[in-house]
Amino acid sequence: MNPTTPAIVSQTAVRRLPRLALILFCIAYVLPGFLGREPWKNADVTAFGVMLEMAAGHSGWWQPQVLGWAVEEAGPMPYWLGALFIQWLPMLPADLAARIPFALLLAITLLCTWYSVYHLARQPAAQPVSFAFGGEANPLDYARALADAGLLALVACLGLAQLSHETTPDLARLAMVSAMLYAAASLAHGTSRHPWRAVLVWGLATLGLVFSGAPWTTVLLGGGLLVIVYVARRTQASQESDGGSVDDAAPVWANPWWWSVALLAIVLAVSALAGQVPMPGMPTLPDPMNWPSWGRLLLWFTWPAWPLVLWTLWRWRRQLFRPHVALPLWAALVGVTASALSERHDRTLLLALPALAALAAFALPTLRRSMSALIDWFTLIFFTGCALIIWVIWFAMQTGVPAKPAANVARLAPGFVPEFSGLLFGLALLASAAWVWLVAWRVGQHREAIWKSLVLPAAGSTLCWLLLMTLWLPLLDFGRSYGPISRRIASMVPAGSCVIADGLTQAQIAALQYHGRLRLVLSTSGPAPACRMLVVAPASQPTLDERVTLTQWAYRAKVRRLTDNKESLLIYRRVGG
Repeated sequence: MNPTTPAIVSQTAVRRLPRLALILFCIAYVLPGFLGREPWKNADVTAFGVMLEMAAGHSGWWQPQVLGWAVEEAGPMPYWLGALFIQWLPMLPADLAARIPFALLLAITLLCTWYSVYHLARQPAAQPVSFAFGGEANPLDYARALADAGLLALVACLGLAQLSHETTPDLARLAMVSAMLYAAASLAHGTSRHPWRAVLVWGLATLGLVFSGAPWTTVLLGGGLLVIVYVARRTQASQESDGGSVDDAAPVWANPWWWSVALLAIVLAVSALAGQVPMPGMPTLPDPMNWPSWGRLLLWFTWPAWPLVLWTLWRWRRQLFRPHVALPLWAALVGVTASALSERHDRTLLLALPALAALAAFALPTLRRSMSALIDWFTLIFFTGCALIIWVIWFAMQTGVPAKPAANVARLAPGFVPEFSGLLFGLALLASAAWVWLVAWRVGQHREAIWKSLVLPAAGSTLCWLLLMTLWLPLLDFGRSYGPISRRIASMVPAGSCVIADGLTQAQIAALQYHGRLRLVLSTSGPAPACRMLVVAPASQPTLDERVTLTQWAYRAKVRRLTDNKESLLIYRRVGG
């Protein structure tokens, strides 16, 4: 196909990963973390609190608020999704109902990543070398095999697990970025039978990304992708018409590329004119002291994709400006650069993962057997060790043996009472048995499959995440949720009484409202009503007399969240109340 391509792939290497196995694998990754747990601090419970306020009619739909306090995360669309599902599914617990659309967003991310790699692999420049006597990979089978590898690479990324299972705007942005990459890859392919489908996805993704609070990301990512698509289409048309351009000959209204440009411009113009989505200022360079920590984050957050990405860029260096490399490379650069300039490094870096996974997939056709074996052995040792540690600590929590892990849990989570769930234990046991079977399968079969090097990393990541969300779920809920402290505070509040909140974060307010079922009033919202209890954050205590009359209140207790004094709350009771 392309004599300069570094890919040498035979037909035997592009056997398909069984569809049922791939679907069950995705289900095993998506569902844990969305089922059975409480909202965790801080971003997760804060966003959930906004959704509750919207669903109850206490917050405007265009300006999300908690007790009249505007949220820090701009962009209303993610909150709309959670609030609508809370209203539509009143028979379900509110936190579970709010997670349903976000589970669908994660599924969309995985699906769009698969199709992005599929269309990128269909590019003429991405095809493997043609053999003299035949036997090279069929283009469709080659594209499907690389798409499977791209999906596995995304799931294997360590940084994806927690953040992709939260009900926050970050997951909505991740889904929209992956959808934009898919639409650009489809348009660059140029031979799709349904180009308007890609245009529609492009428009919806652009709209969703803007209304998820990322207008600058939309401009930079969308603009760069469209330029690459335009150059690719013109180059392809010139080659097919001996110097002429099919795109130039076609009417403007018949060209899907121009429709994509129009959609991008219209969406940005409408959102700016409406004034409903805040347009943040351009980011500034962060403190140089943060660069080492950001570098460490980059290494573990994107593992194991980043070594494969570097290998891709080296082996395909002569084709960096071809769409199958340029499109995901631009998307990855936008995400990584935005992460470096953002105060929220990890959540912004999340947006680069689909593109990094796509780049990692193109390393596999050029990967040496020794490197593939190194990845397998490292993955086997690392994830088997992690799974073993999770099992040992769980056993120590349940039985007290070994004594040291049990003592560490008691020290780090004072007051935690271990629980045993037969269902969760069975799921964890089944997942561990599947890991053992997969390791044996990987060693004994399908050694030539092109996606083989990413099976163990993706399965190991899924295994550890599933074990955490089953065996350790009660402990994680106790340690990462505001539920325990909220319920302790609620037990001190007289029935039917309101509570004045002073200096609390939005996450703490949301938790007290949901877990404690408390009716809160901000101390800064005007004259305080006749509430009988006052909850104060320690940081605001020195200036408390500026907002309330202290002679009317008597100190009652200090409630800690585990051993963290920063999470302590002070409880006051009205004198004579």
